[in-house]
Amino acid sequence: MAEVATTAMTSASPSATSEQLLVVVDAAARRTDGESVRIAKDVLSAGAATKVCLPDGPEEFARALLRRGARRPVVVGDDRALLRTVALLHRRRELAGCALSMVPVGGPVALARSLGLPGSAVAAARAVLDGRERRLDLLVDDSDGVVLGGVRIPSGAGTGAGGFPGDGGPEDGWGFGAEAAGGAGRGAAGGRPRPWLRTCRSLVRTLAARPARSGGGDPQRLRVEVDGETVVDLDQPLESVSVRPGGAGGLVTVELRPVSPGAAVETLRATGRRVTVSGADFHYRADDTVLCGPVRTRTWEAREGAWGLTLPSVSPRGG
Repeated sequence: MAEVATTAMTSASPSATSEQLLVVVDAAARRTDGESVRIAKDVLSAGAATKVCLPDGPEEFARALLRRGARRPVVVGDDRALLRTVALLHRRRELAGCALSMVPVGGPVALARSLGLPGSAVAAARAVLDGRERRLDLLVDDSDGVVLGGVRIPSGAGTGAGGFPGDGGPEDGWGFGAEAAGGAGRGAAGGRPRPWLRTCRSLVRTLAARPARSGGGDPQRLRVEVDGETVVDLDQPLESVSVRPGGAGGLVTVELRPVSPGAAVETLRATGRRVTVSGADFHYRADDTVLCGPVRTRTWEAREGAWGLTLPSVSPRGG
């Protein structure tokens, strides 16, 4: 479908603000929840001058965003539409000057909810009109990929699609995918090991001699480095690894769960500017949505306040 045919203009009501919005409605949202899409468009058009775009696919979606001009972009769609938008603006180096707005509609929206967006179309559309921009951290990786919520790496047996435990949402305790770090792998860590690294190494040495637990998948053997310092090496089997942005001062937080023969084992935690994971081919899931890999090494770097999202002035409570 031609772009002109997929674009509709909606006149604002007399009470509308002078701000202009570009409302890009993802095709999947229109297919799965047309009623919520209609409600969102009605609320937005009653509060601002809007241009509504109905792209049929990713190429038209990207073209509409890149031709937004001075209009503030509003994405109506699910987590995948949000990730696609942030990734596109990151590649164009336009994130710093663009405040995004979103109305979560359609498929998975757990990431959007975890970022603070309301669950209902009406509340989310009103937040677009009345909310405030908040600058959020993200992760950028060495392939220029981005992650908003978090990355997780399961044991070796869980690398296939659908093999990641807790794929249904944030209840699994891992959160969501991180933005891939854009640097090459090692930070300037200085010469003296940090106190948290000494603590981690002591615990890892204690655990390294323990046999892997039976009944699960093959353990993952990975080297995990934070700012160039090794936290866990290949001799320590790991049950899972998570990497996420949002540490104080724009840091990356990494959590490692060593394999245990039965008793619970304390999770290892560390923070820094860069996290590098390397070893045999491994997969990882970014933002609980995108399955990536196999890769042998990946570095994630924190970018503090790298992108802006319009959120309610008062955080939503519950559903």
